[in-house]
Amino acid sequence: MLARAALRSASRTRLTVKSAVRSYLTHEQLPEEHQMIHQMCRKFADEELAPNAGKWDKNHEYPEAAVNKMGELGLMGISFSSDYGGADLDYLAYAIAMEEVSRGCASTGVVMSVQNSLYGGPVDKFGTDKQKEEFLTPYAMGEKIGCFGLSEPGNGSDAGAASTTAVKNGDTYTINGTKAWITNAHDASMAVVFATTDKSLKHKGISAFLVPTDSEGFSLGAKEDKLGICASSTGNLIMEDVVVPASNLLGEEGMGFKIAMMTLDAGRIGIAGQALGIASASIDCAVKYALERKAFGSPISKLQMIQDKLAKMALARDSARLLTWRAAMLKDTGKNYTKEAAMAKLAASEAATMCAHQAIQVLGGMGYVSDMPAERHYRDARITEIYEGTSEVQHLVIAGNLLKEYS
Repeated sequence: MLARAALRSASRTRLTVKSAVRSYLTHEQLPEEHQMIHQMCRKFADEELAPNAGKWDKNHEYPEAAVNKMGELGLMGISFSSDYGGADLDYLAYAIAMEEVSRGCASTGVVMSVQNSLYGGPVDKFGTDKQKEEFLTPYAMGEKIGCFGLSEPGNGSDAGAASTTAVKNGDTYTINGTKAWITNAHDASMAVVFATTDKSLKHKGISAFLVPTDSEGFSLGAKEDKLGICASSTGNLIMEDVVVPASNLLGEEGMGFKIAMMTLDAGRIGIAGQALGIASASIDCAVKYALERKAFGSPISKLQMIQDKLAKMALARDSARLLTWRAAMLKDTGKNYTKEAAMAKLAASEAATMCAHQAIQVLGGMGYVSDMPAERHYRDARITEIYEGTSEVQHLVIAGNLLKEYS
């Protein structure tokens, strides 16, 4: 709670720096509140996440203690109002925190990302006061975990082709369908579920619902055995005649697709932060090894080929970081940020994959064994180019918005 109080105290300075924040390019130049968050999360990552990340990954172990600590630090509802258990901070703070947490453990980072962006985001923006009190407050405080049910086994990137249905019966809805590849599935108490309420309207007939995971008829598929982020759970949400009160409708009927797209825009900033963390961890690993490993009588850091790799890694990471901060600041100032969020997510995920790849090259054989974290970073990085919109989708979003600007 002390961390929460410190963050809220710092947030009171935010209004005085909001107009100036665009000029800040390094952590040291950021406003005091953002520097505090950076330092706090960096310490947390170094002391509590990084030392355990390998074990959690190897054992596919949910990092429960770390998630609880993030709740205590105010990170599970970082941008939400303190009226609903949040830390009263902004999306720039969220992006900074996501990078540091994910630098320590990418699995823990994605738990935080889903909680803030995918679950908490739509509840915060579209929920009624009563819904936020019940379905946001305990989640923003880290007492409960939420998830986001959009993707289905048959629709993938085509979010508008939802086959899950919700039929209204008086003051309730009956939901049937399956949601696939859901992060936090096996740890969540509540899910934001998108279901078709009017098939004739296609994507305009999709609505969003708040569905308790302990509802009768609600079950989970097996935990997916994944390439990376193995400490977070991923699985199917299976709903067979699940009945929820009509009061659990989020927004209005037919608003589901709009809610989903707006949520993904914000979520891409979070995933960009996660990808930056993986890139940073890869750079840390490669540089430290290059300084210590000797070949031909000198540290390999003196070899120009190694220096070339390190330079390209830093360039990609720092470029993506600035794109991520830009997207976050546009969101914070209420401006359109769809294109910029897609750019940030695309650049950061590609930087994560490249940095992780090059870290293994720098380490050579040592990079290929699980005794070193480089191979974990390599596995973790790959998903950042897939979830919350594949790289191919990001290209379409960027191009589509660019063409609108010229038309």
